[in-house]
Amino acid sequence: MTIAHETLAGHDLTIGYDGKIISADLDVAIPDQSFTAIIGPNACGKSTLLRALSRLLSPRSGRVILDGRAITEYGSKEVARRLGLLPQSSIAPDGITVVDLVSRGRFPHQSLLRQWSDADEAAVRDAMEATNVLHLADAHVDELSGGQRQRVWLALVLAQQTPLLLLDEPTTFLDIAHQIDVLNLCRSLHARGGYTLVAVLHDLNMAFRYADHIIAMRDGRIVAEGAPADIVSAELVHEVFGLRAVCVADPVTGKPMVVPLDAEPETPGDIDEADGEWADENDAG
Repeated sequence: MTIAHETLAGHDLTIGYDGKIISADLDVAIPDQSFTAIIGPNACGKSTLLRALSRLLSPRSGRVILDGRAITEYGSKEVARRLGLLPQSSIAPDGITVVDLVSRGRFPHQSLLRQWSDADEAAVRDAMEATNVLHLADAHVDELSGGQRQRVWLALVLAQQTPLLLLDEPTTFLDIAHQIDVLNLCRSLHARGGYTLVAVLHDLNMAFRYADHIIAMRDGRIVAEGAPADIVSAELVHEVFGLRAVCVADPVTGKPMVVPLDAEPETPGDIDEADGEWADENDAG
């Protein structure tokens, strides 16, 4: 049955693993052409939600909607032509080269009647150029640095040529320079238009700097969602993470930035009465 159009959404989702419920009666909608970051403490359900939205995990109840239809109505290849997923842990086959791995992103477009084509070749080349790994085409994936490997996996997902990209902790195990590198790439893809990105991120300040839509989770539920400027506050950070902090304007972007407090104050009056709402420095005074 065809239902009201939403590019990607979940309705009344109950999801979990091995008899344990992680989230119940969860409703979520990903804004079209947004860069959405899902944030929250460990084991709060971020990756579980992403897996359910990508059909890697079947909800116990509820439904995931993809392009106006229940995602279960599509075949696996059709889902892969509409939605690309970069899992949290990706393992390449031994001895595979970069170009061979990225080429696997074209599998959803192959069939008995449609074999490898010039369009596939162009898609692989364009994906490798976008991720700056074209010069590594003949290198073996297992010989690359962590940052290079992450770019190769992103290239594979881009080669699928899907309008939706779901990235599960794409900056995990990367140093700060490579984290910025990967997130700059994500922002560049988003800025081109046509892409909707959803990323699970652990670093709050990275999430607030790069994403234009935030979904904050705790204990399997969505605590808040919206633009960083609209929802980020010291109260939200404390509610989600149990962390005492102040929120200020990022001096580079003007977006909210979280500054943790080192210790509990001796008395409530030791903390400024400001409620933690961030403000542009230009508005001070």
